[in-house]
Amino acid sequence: MDTENATLLTEIVLTGLIYQPEWQIPLFLLFLVIYLITVVGNIGLVTVIWIDSQLHIPMYLFLGCLAFVDTSLSSTVSPKMLVSFFAKSKMISFSECLIQLFSFVVTATTECFLLASMAYDRYVAICKPLLYPMVMTNRLCIRLLVLSFVGGVLHALVHTGFLFRLAFCGNNILHHFYCDIMPLFKISCTDPLINVLMVFIFSGSIQLFTILIVLVSYTLVLFTILKKKSVQGIKKAFSTCGAHLLSVSLYYGPLLFMYVRPGSAQSDDQDMMDSLFYTVIVPLLNPMIYSLRNKKVTDSLTKMLKRNA
Repeated sequence: MDTENATLLTEIVLTGLIYQPEWQIPLFLLFLVIYLITVVGNIGLVTVIWIDSQLHIPMYLFLGCLAFVDTSLSSTVSPKMLVSFFAKSKMISFSECLIQLFSFVVTATTECFLLASMAYDRYVAICKPLLYPMVMTNRLCIRLLVLSFVGGVLHALVHTGFLFRLAFCGNNILHHFYCDIMPLFKISCTDPLINVLMVFIFSGSIQLFTILIVLVSYTLVLFTILKKKSVQGIKKAFSTCGAHLLSVSLYYGPLLFMYVRPGSAQSDDQDMMDSLFYTVIVPLLNPMIYSLRNKKVTDSLTKMLKRNA
């Protein structure tokens, strides 16, 4: 197509989730409840950690930031998806689309770095308990948190910036429920090969790097746990790491399929199901996974509720 003479798109149609008309209200109510629980659960976790000074240690500072990022990730996607259930027009301006994509990449990338930082924190706590106060200081924790957010912003700037080399001038129908980068490549009338390579290189490197940190950290943790002769010590260590391992497994699975294998011939429906899982379901589950399995958090929440009762 001659992109120089073509009319560039200013609006995009987000088709949203594919469903039968009779499922419109039930699905809307389902995702509304999920979103509300996600926001309340994550903001509640942030509030508990913020109020209780005993939780102002690296493990819980990481957890509080993870809850904040999960809220942001869900809020980037869910409100627009909920509106689309009843909106007559499913149009979104190209600038709004880019803002949504930027916000999504920032939060998704930051979460990867946070999960890696939390794995390192657990490694130091279990493998080097005597050195933990000197190694994992609040100062180092804050640096890791800042680097996580900076990494997220820089990663988003790369992909958003490279999108400006593409022309969108023909098909404006995006088969997705939010502006994701791979579906955008499909409607471009410019060859997106360079952009696809950038996704593979940057997103793949970030995911593989952070997964490697998690795997190495927990391999060392496992060896340390197996050396323990105390059954109680083993149970405590597994309890401490179990929630984080579960969260990592749920989050990275769909991401690897979506962005480390950009050339795969996955259908639009499969892409949407993967995206739905890590943008809507994982942020819902994380506060439950961490809060219900953490006695300090549940005790702090109980005390806070009693004071306000």
